[in-house]
Amino acid sequence: MGYRSLVLIGCFLLAASGAAKRKALIVDGQNNHKWQETTPVLKRLLEQTGLFDVEVATAPPKGADMSAFHPDFKAFDVVVSNYNGDAWPAATQAAFEAYVRGGGGFVVYHAADNAFPEWAQYNEMIGLGGWGNRKESAGPYVRYREGKIVAENKPGPSGHHGKAHEFRVEIRDSAHPITAGLPRQWMHAQDELYDSLRGPARNMTVLATAFSDTSTGGTGEHEPILMVLSYGKGRIFHTTLGHYLPALECLGFAVTFQRGVEWAATGQVTQPVPEDFPTPTGVRSRPLGRD
Repeated sequence: MGYRSLVLIGCFLLAASGAAKRKALIVDGQNNHKWQETTPVLKRLLEQTGLFDVEVATAPPKGADMSAFHPDFKAFDVVVSNYNGDAWPAATQAAFEAYVRGGGGFVVYHAADNAFPEWAQYNEMIGLGGWGNRKESAGPYVRYREGKIVAENKPGPSGHHGKAHEFRVEIRDSAHPITAGLPRQWMHAQDELYDSLRGPARNMTVLATAFSDTSTGGTGEHEPILMVLSYGKGRIFHTTLGHYLPALECLGFAVTFQRGVEWAATGQVTQPVPEDFPTPTGVRSRPLGRD
């Protein structure tokens, strides 16, 4: 059974049960990545599940007046950030903190973990961040070594990646609803493999890592790729994957993103793992523009 069939079955079951769709908000508008290309794909991936009604809040462009940017976060079950840019107004930051702390879901997508290095509570929410002049004061590096997660407190910058390439994702927690049923290892399409992220890393569980090979310009470490966190009553899913469209076409990205958003919104995952999910030796992609 292919991915399209599973999507259609999920939509049918949702309609038959009469369950109301969850409300999701994607925030974009500034990014050093092509948010104009990726936001429509993220929106479509969520709509394909049949579980979400999706809206988009687009911030003013870089350097413009941000004072009127006040999304109504509390109207949504989950907020997906595709944003990396100017600071939000203090009132918007406070509203977002209250939203997540009170039980709102939050999904950190790729370069959203580069954002807001000076916003302490945001860094608590994302666990690990990169770039933005983050240094040892931001928190430790976190890696997977010899069967366990290791926090390394040492000086150095935060945020790096080698050249884009295909790489193997390794599940480190198969008991979590997001990763339950996924292969222990699977190949991901050509993408940036973030390394050297650092941050508070509190209330955080690393679900998956990938080896950052020195031959591609990496660190020689197993780096966190998928993470979940709690902030007050809020659930947070953090994926470093998805630099550009070829990476978003990977079923590994699509499925973990869809399941991660559902978990952040509801605390559970009802979506099955498609039979054509990537294998330990082969990337499986679904070209954009069709199911």
